[in-house]
Order: sequence, then structure tokens, then C-alpha cells
Amino acid sequence: MDGQLLVCDTQRGLVRVDPRDGAVRVLAGGAGGEPLRFCSNVALGADGALYFSVSCRRYALEDWMGDILEHTGTGQLLRRRPGGEPEVLLDGLHLANSVALAEDESFVIVAESSAYRIRRLWLSGPRSGRCDTSRVPRQHFARARGRVLGRSGRAPGTRRRLAAPNVSHVQESGVAQGEAVHPRPRRTVRVMALRPDGGLPCDLSRAKSPYRMVTSVCRSGSCLIMGSLIESGCAVCELPVSPSAFAG
Repeated sequence: MDGQLLVCDTQRGLVRVDPRDGAVRVLAGGAGGEPLRFCSNVALGADGALYFSVSCRRYALEDWMGDILEHTGTGQLLRRRPGGEPEVLLDGLHLANSVALAEDESFVIVAESSAYRIRRLWLSGPRSGRCDTSRVPRQHFARARGRVLGRSGRAPGTRRRLAAPNVSHVQESGVAQGEAVHPRPRRTVRVMALRPDGGLPCDLSRAKSPYRMVTSVCRSGSCLIMGSLIESGCAVCELPVSPSAFAG
């Protein structure tokens, strides 16, 4: 974006940062009368449109475990056209994270972490406006030359809690217990390259990783760049396979 960085700031929303002088401009601070308190990932379209996710509208970033335990389903996928206001494309998402555009931008994908699935919203063509759902275990996605990259990482014991009845007092009790125990995410990282047809040309994983809870990934040349929900920086690693595995 003209050499500038797009940043999802959990306090200010979607912002643009000029790396030359550090100047910050807020592009979207709210939507539908609500502040963007848990803005998560963003993808830039060729026409300048920004597609971005809000993980949760009930809990802030520091309380992300509460959203997983309570299964609030208050996440969103939004779009901001150049000069316009954010519009909600998908609502009711479960801890929405990574966002990816198809190479031809015919669809956009958003990952739902606590639902272990992805949503694909068609933006053009005969299926425009339709939404498909695929259950791919614990994936997060990013654009990579016609491929979709995914990662995996989770806190222990959360899936069993998600199966609890959808009753308010049970959910609140589970959140309180979860905050008391505060389970730590396992040190496991998994990155997958997924074709739009569901093919899997590359599947990488590492146990006992020094970098935990990866929630975003993108490819730059022969490197993978990963972001985390809990770490204070990004992780960069060389691809152990040829970049041609990700080529269109």
C-alpha cells in the first residue's frame, strides 16, 4: 500500500502506518456504531478495498480465552472500500482470524479459530454473495499466489469445553474456571498450503516450537512470516520446500 503498512490495532481498529516517520492514520475505528475492539487480520484488494476480520465483539484481545470458552460467535468479516465506511460482510463468526483473497479476487476466505472451519464468501461470478463452509482443523489462511496458507495452534482442553450446552450460566461458569486455570497454548505450529480446490501441496509442522499460538501466516519469497495471538513479535523461517510448491 504505497510502501505503508496496514495494521490491525486492537485498541484503535484498522490503521495505516508510515514506516518512514511512524505516522499512524486510523482507517476504520468502528462499524455499525460499535468500536473495533478486537480487529485481527486484513487483506488488500487490487481496487484498494480492505477486507478485515474482527475476532470478537464481547472480549478484548487480552481476554481471548473467554471467547473460546464461551463460544460467543460475535466475530465479523468487514470490507472498507477506498474513502468509504466499513460494511459487514459476514457476522456471527467464532473467533475470526486470518483473511485471504483468491488470486483473481473472486472470493474471500476467513478462518474461524474456535469453530475449526473456514468461510468462503464469493465476491463475483454466478455464486456472488453465497457463502461456503469447510471444516479444516484449526486453520488460518493467507494469500500466496493462488494458494492458501494455513497454520495450527490451540490451547489444551478447549475443544471439550466447546461441546458444553449453549446455556448462559454454564458458559459463564466455564469462562470463570478457564480464567482460573488459564491453560497455556501447546508449543505446536503447523503451516499448510491449500489450493482453492482443497488440494494440499504442502504441510509443515513443528512440535515444541519456541513460538506459540500462531494466528496468521504469509509467504514472502522463500520465507514464511507468522504472527501470534500471544507473542510480542513475528516469526520468520525459511521454507524447507521449494517455493514452486506454492506457485499458481
